[in-house]
Formats: sequence, C-alpha cells, structure tokens
Amino acid sequence: MAAEDLPSEFDVVILGTGLAESVIAAAFSRVGQRVLHIDRRSYYAANWASFTFNSLLTWIQQHHEEPQPEELQDWSSLLEEGEELIYLSNSDSASIRNVQVFCFTSEEDEEERAPDAKEEDRGAAYGDAVEGTSESRSAETNHKPEEKEEEDEEEQASQTEGEEPSAAQSQSEPTRKKISYAQLVKEGRRFNIDLVSKLLYSRGSLVDLLIKSNVSRYAEFKNVTRILTYRHGNVEQVPCSRADVFASRQLTVIEKRKLMRFLTSCVEETDEQRAYKARPYLEFLYDQQLGENLQHFLLHSIAMATEDTPTEEGLASTRHFLRCLGRYGNTPFLFPVYGLGEIPQCFCRMCAVFGGIYCLRHSVNCLLVEKETNRCKAVIDSRGQRISCRHFVVEDGFVGVHRKKQATPPRFLSRAILITDSSILPSSSDQQVSMVTIPPIAAGCPTVRMVELSPSTMTCMAGTYLVHLTCQSIGSAFEDLSSLVTTMFRTTESPEQGNLHTHKGWRQRRVRLSSGVSTSTWLTAQGWTSKVTTFRPMCLCALAPTEV
Repeated sequence: MAAEDLPSEFDVVILGTGLAESVIAAAFSRVGQRVLHIDRRSYYAANWASFTFNSLLTWIQQHHEEPQPEELQDWSSLLEEGEELIYLSNSDSASIRNVQVFCFTSEEDEEERAPDAKEEDRGAAYGDAVEGTSESRSAETNHKPEEKEEEDEEEQASQTEGEEPSAAQSQSEPTRKKISYAQLVKEGRRFNIDLVSKLLYSRGSLVDLLIKSNVSRYAEFKNVTRILTYRHGNVEQVPCSRADVFASRQLTVIEKRKLMRFLTSCVEETDEQRAYKARPYLEFLYDQQLGENLQHFLLHSIAMATEDTPTEEGLASTRHFLRCLGRYGNTPFLFPVYGLGEIPQCFCRMCAVFGGIYCLRHSVNCLLVEKETNRCKAVIDSRGQRISCRHFVVEDGFVGVHRKKQATPPRFLSRAILITDSSILPSSSDQQVSMVTIPPIAAGCPTVRMVELSPSTMTCMAGTYLVHLTCQSIGSAFEDLSSLVTTMFRTTESPEQGNLHTHKGWRQRRVRLSSGVSTSTWLTAQGWTSKVTTFRPMCLCALAPTEV
C-alpha cells in the first residue's frame, strides 16, 4: 500500500518485520485487531532476512556506507493536550558489524580445455561437478559404467609407467569448468543466504507455534539428514538414532551397547543423576564408563555442551535431543526451504490475510504518549502523518538506551558464510543437509557450529554448498574462524599438504538475549583446483560480519 493511502487510526502499529514483530502482528490480526505493520528497510525479516547473492553484496555495500544524520523535525503542532513527544532512534545497524568479503576463486569465467569431452563424476576427489545450467549438468553426469572403467584403467596404466600423459590423452581426460566469481554473480538469484544461522528442533516451541497457528502451511521444511563432528582431523558421522547406532562402523559392538543403554537411561531422571548436580557433565559421562568416542559424541554433538557444562544442563539437552528424534526423520532438526527469512514472512502473510496492512520503506519518527498514564496514543510516521493507535510495538534497536527500563547486556557471536564446491563429507546423495560440531581446535578457542546446506534446500546454485559457521566471539570473526576455514577448506591461504582428508570430502554478531542476535559475518567463495589425491572442499567466497 502506498504511504499516502494509510488510514489514520489502527489498533496496533508495529515497527520492524523481524520474527518477534511478525509473530505479534499475526496474533493481533488473527483476533480481529486492525494492524499497521511497517519497516524502514526495503525487505522483510530484519536480521532474519535471506538474500540472493547479488542482493547480499548490495546490502553489504549499503552497510559500509556512513548513515546520514537526520535532522529532528518539530512535530509539536500535532500534539494534543496532555501528550508528550518521544523520538525514536534513527539507526539500527549496530547489531551487525565488521563485515568482510573474501573471494578465493577467479574473477572471470575460465574456458574448458575440452568442451566436447564428457565429464566424469568427481568421486572421492571431486564430489559433484558445477555446470552453467542444471540441464547440462544432469546430462554430463550420467555416464556409463563402461566408460568410467576404461578411463580408470588408462589412468592407472599411465601412473604405473611413471610417464606424463600425452597431449591426446590429456584431451580425452575429463576437464572441469571452474566456478568463477562472475558465475556466482550470474547465478546469484539461485542463492538464499541467511543473515543468521539457525536450525529448528522438531519438537521445539517455534515448530509447535507454526503448527498450532497453521502458519506452517505457508512454508516447506527439510529434515537435517546428518549430524557430524570434527575429530582427530576427520569429519565423522554421529550415530544418534537406534538405526544409526547399529549401522555405525565407527563403534565396536560393546560401544554400541553402552551407548544404547546410556541413551535409554537418560529418558527419565534418576537418583544417580541428581547426585551429580552442579558437577561437570563430562565427569558424569566418564563415570558411566563410556569410552572416549562416546564421550565426544554425547558431549559435543548430542548435548551440544562444553566440558564445564553442569550435569543437569547436559542431561536436559540430551533428553530434548532424544525427544525430537523420529518426528520428521532420523535427526531432531528441521530447516526451512528457501532459508530462514521465510519464517517471519509466513507470519506476515497470515497477518495480511486477516486484514493487516504492510508498508516497507516507511517508518515512525516519534511517539505521542499520554503524560499521566505513559500510554502511547499515536505515532507520527516518516511523512508527518499522525496515526492513532492503542498499542505500539517496536524492535529493540529503535529505542534509545535511556528509554529502556532494563538494559540487557549483549553477547557477541562470530559468523562466517562460505560458498563451497562440494560437501565436507561426500556421499552417494547430493541432497545432504548437515549439522557439524567442531570442538575447540586449540586451548582458548571456542566451539564452532557448522550448518552445511545443499542445493535441495533452495539456498544455493547446483554444484555448490552453503556453509554457515557460528561461534562465541573472542576477537573479530576473521580472527576467530579464519584458521578453521583454511584447515577444513581449500583457499589461497591453505597449505598444500597437511590436515587433508584422504578419500573424504570433507560474522561477529552481538546478540541481545531478550530479543535479537548480532554477529559478525565472513562470506567466502571457493574455486576448483587441479587434480588432487587428497580432498577438501574449495571455498569460493566468504563473508565475515560481527553481530551484536
């Protein structure tokens, strides 16, 4: 709706389209209240937003620009008797800061050495190939087994003779078109990159709200298919369901029995567990005579705790993890197709269905408050229109500190968003959605949570993966996460040898606990390398912001 057409009276005026504000808007509209929902931005979802690759670059450019100070206008002529004028903050950009972008791939498209040659599967060394179009990719990756066997025999013969392949042989070898920065920009609309990285517990409060409110009909979700962990330089799958435990090749028969016995005993609280109250959860696991493997899986990947976490908290997290298993799949987590930005928009859609009015690029400059009761009577929008309302809801960032009854101390998160050319743990399926726990790689380092999204989530182009890294901030996002990125992924700064996985693939934001999250983000992109014998995914592009 155009701003000139706004009615002059509403029951509720809401500024900001973040998740909390969108849920409130849908609730008010559902019970018949007249709702005006506006946002200063040109997009929905605030810090929960999802951007295409090109839109994200534009957002970063705007984020780096110095905000122009706005002159406070005198709206005293709109005051009525007994009213007080309260101005709102003009800037809400402090929650995300220190955004840096790195590109590790070529700027321009590179020509293929043999355009007419068919490409073979990457297998253990390469993963899935990336092509300009999905049609050509599907056509080129469907090869006959006989052709692949012949190519493998030729390769083995040349290696045993110790001779370099001839020119004719090199032309017949499969060649791969590198993913360039230009291609990422060209296919940018295929990306949906979240500013925040979150997974939903299948029996969590948000999923229950989506179901009870019937907002879930507006969105689609994918089950996280794998829980992984990084241990001893390798990425391993964590057996968390009964089927995973008995199918695991990492655990011995005795370890499988111990794990199943422990998980069964965790369902209900016992006197033995109460005896460990306020003692470390790791100590409790050790006293249960669980081996190092099981202690690692239970502490870092199932309870998602630290070595200092109290036993009661660790057990509560383990029970919640187990309760969420099996509702929608073999893992407890869900992820919305097209990204997290869909969730606030779904609540906005419900609000609009029941009569809510939306206006982006529009704002509220000040409030008109009754002096005696301190209740909001009206707002003045960015066009100087007085809009009467009984309730006013606003994002935390738009209210000055001196106006808050209780200031919530912020905590800081460091984040990195990577675009890679293959999965960190390649498998026969390219539809994997993985959650990875990376324990501290050195003393004083934080635990890092990784979410790897495949093209099946509609968040990245075919042949690439979108990786989100999050940890508690110690320094900047680059300082906290760069060493991990160069260790687990191939970049221009990665060592040629060392910490490579044989036959396996493998922003700082300030968070206000009461309302929002802020991080610092680091966006990276990875490119292809020539033929290798050990494999790590290549990082094509990286974004590193700091959020509050």
